[in-house]
This record gives sequence, structure tokens and C-alpha cells, in this order.
Amino acid sequence: MGRGDLTNAEWDRLESFLPPGGVRGGRWSDHRRVINGVLYRVRTGAQWRDLPERFGPWETVYKRHRRWSADGTWQMLLSRVQAAEDAEGRIDWDVSVDSTAVRAHQHAAGARKAPSAAVPQERGGRAGDEPGRSGTAETGRPPGGGGRIGECLGRSRGGFTTKIHLVADGRCRPLAVVLTPGHCGDGPQLERVLGQVSLPRTGVGRPRTRPDRVLAEAYTSRRNRRYLRRRGIPHTIPERLDQQGHRKNRGSRGGRPTGFDSERYKKRNTVERTINRLKGFGAVATRYDKRAYIHLGIVTRAALAIWLRT
Repeated sequence: MGRGDLTNAEWDRLESFLPPGGVRGGRWSDHRRVINGVLYRVRTGAQWRDLPERFGPWETVYKRHRRWSADGTWQMLLSRVQAAEDAEGRIDWDVSVDSTAVRAHQHAAGARKAPSAAVPQERGGRAGDEPGRSGTAETGRPPGGGGRIGECLGRSRGGFTTKIHLVADGRCRPLAVVLTPGHCGDGPQLERVLGQVSLPRTGVGRPRTRPDRVLAEAYTSRRNRRYLRRRGIPHTIPERLDQQGHRKNRGSRGGRPTGFDSERYKKRNTVERTINRLKGFGAVATRYDKRAYIHLGIVTRAALAIWLRT
């Protein structure tokens, strides 16, 4: 086992959730070696072609990561690990929301503007095969994408960037992640990123989608507050000075001041620490992938590593 590879304990937690494989003549073989190869690339940011030989052919590692990013396998693994933690009561549902911009390498530019939405099928595939998990059906690109904006690339003060919006639990672990171009604002993404929080139950019941409380800073618009109240989610979000001035200038029509618990707000540092953990992975701190869904798979794989190791 190399430095940074999955430990036996981490592999035992993950193995039962993986697509079936390892049978001679079947599609998948040696999941652990390939997953360690993806983790090596996520951790170091090395080019796929420079993966050490102990992970096997680099094409195998890259193609499996691309397929699992496209068909949602990485997200499925993350959700099941989170659900197992939630079933044992090890998730702090006082969540924090924030975003961070990551620089895009020059190799991240140049994606074609109109990617094919078709799902090709490899030779030997059977009708009814589940893409990415059974038979030899090939997984194509997910819908959307194409062009700079479609691939979540934009110009901001930091240069050529992608922005990662995330929800973190009270133990500094990412619950949900959304990508946007680097110039997009934080406030309009609150509904979208909270909408990604969905933890399936290990037994009977609908997935959990509502946190106990939301802590945030740059999401102080009236629209966001109405959204949180409509969903019955308590929130601790400071009111900006200009908003306080406008409210006071309107007199009785300005409404009551928003409630704010400064002691509870101190816990918002958890999302900052989560961002530090994510940016400890080289391929997250700098984006090298042209396609947004492949980079989202990189971020999801990094989040999965954080959950397995905390």
C-alpha cells in the first residue's frame, strides 16, 4: 500500500457500495487499485499519463473516473457513506454554506462548445445494460456543458477560475457541492446548493434534505431568507450594514430586525476548515479538467476521502 492509498478499514467501508466486478471476462476488475489511482491523481494533481505503474494503465484509471463522474457513481458512493454516518448519529446538522474560487490551469480551456449528448455503446453491449455499472454499456457525457460558461469557467478577480459552492456539516465534512463559473455570485446559489443535500435512509423513509440550522455570511438577501423560512430551516445570517440602513430609513415599513445569535455564528468556521481540507488536494486547488462534470467528480472523490478519513 502506497502513501495516501485507501487503508484496509477505509476499503471495508467502501467495498460493499461498489458496482459488482472482478469476475474474469466482466467489465470491472480490481476496483481498489483503480480507485487508489484516481485518489493519487486527486491528491497530487499529476497528469493522468504520469500515474505510477502500480495503478495499472493510466487509460483504465482515467476512463473509469470519467464514467463514474458521468453516471453519478462517485456521488452515489459519497451519499451512501454519508447515510451510514447519519444512521449512527455522527453528523452535526448545524451546517454552514460558503464558496471558494479555484484557479483553472490553461489546459482546462478549449472544451468544444457543443458536446455530443448521445450515449454511445461499446461493441458487445446488451440492451438493458445499466451504464457504468453492468455489462459493457458505455457512459456518454451528461447533458449540458460546452463552451466556457457551460463548463463552469469564468473570469474573476482571481483570473481564470471555477467557483465551488458547498455545504459543510459541523464536523468539517462536505455534504453537497455545486460548481459555477468563477464570476458568479454566492447568494443566488444558496437554493441550488442546499437542494443538493439529500441523504438516503439506511432503512425505511425518505431521504433527509433539511438541516437543523444554516450558518452563512454572503447569503443575506430577502429571497434567501424567504426560502429558508418557507422550508422551516432556522438560520443565522448577519444583516449587512447597508441593509440595516435601508430598513431604518423606511421606518415601520422596514420590518423588524433579523434575529442573529453571535455565539452560534462562531461555528461558521467549520465551512472554512472544510474548504482548507478540500484544497489540500492538488487537483481541487487547481482545475486541470476541461469538462465540468469531470472536475466535479474530482471534487466529489476528494470529499469522499475526507468522509472516509474523519
